[in-house]
Amino acid sequence: MALPLMPKATAVWLVENTALTFEQIAAFCGLHSLEIQAIADGEVAVGMVGLDPVANGQLTKAEIERCEKNPDLRLKLLVPDLPQPMARSKGPRYTPITKRGDKPDAIAWLIKHHPELSDAQVSRMIGTTKPTIQAVRDRSHWNAPNIKPRNPVLLGLCTQRELEEMLAQASKRLPGDTGDDEEAGDAAMVDEDDEEEMPYSERA
Repeated sequence: MALPLMPKATAVWLVENTALTFEQIAAFCGLHSLEIQAIADGEVAVGMVGLDPVANGQLTKAEIERCEKNPDLRLKLLVPDLPQPMARSKGPRYTPITKRGDKPDAIAWLIKHHPELSDAQVSRMIGTTKPTIQAVRDRSHWNAPNIKPRNPVLLGLCTQRELEEMLAQASKRLPGDTGDDEEAGDAAMVDEDDEEEMPYSERA
C-alpha cells in the first residue's frame, strides 16, 4: 500500500486537525494505532510540525469528512495522474565535482587490469571521453606523473555490477573487434563540466 510523504508528520497533522480515529490515521500513515495514540498524548513526535496532506495533494477535505462520519472507512491516498518522467537510458553520466579528479586513476586501473575493455565501454562506465582514455594510455595526459591506477568501484565512479556487465560483454566480443563502433556518440559522452579535471590555466 502506498504511504503519504513523511507519514509521521502527516499523522501529527491528522491528529491535530481532524476527528479521525487512531485506527484510521494509523492505516493511512502505515503506523501502529498505539503510536498514533502516543502522538495524541504528546509522548511521541513532540515538537514535530504536522504535514498537511490536503495542501500537498495527498488527500481531499471531502475524503477526510467521509471517513470522519464512519470510523469503519479508510482514507484513500490520492494518486497523481501526472505522467512519470522517462527513465534516462543514454547520455552523459553525471559525476560529482569531487570525483572528477579520480577519473584518470580509474581509467589507468581499467587499462592495466582489464585491457579487453574497449574505449567505448570505459567511456560509458566512467563517463569520460575516448581522447582522455588515449591520453592516459600513452601517458600524454596533462597530469600523467600523478596518475595512480585505482579501482573505479572503490572510487565510486561505477558499481561492481556495471563493471562485471562490461567485462561479460567484452568476453563475448569477437577477437580483433575493438568495440569502437558501439554507440557512435560515445566519444562525446562526458559531463557538461568534465574537461577532464584540467586546470583552467592549462586548458587551450
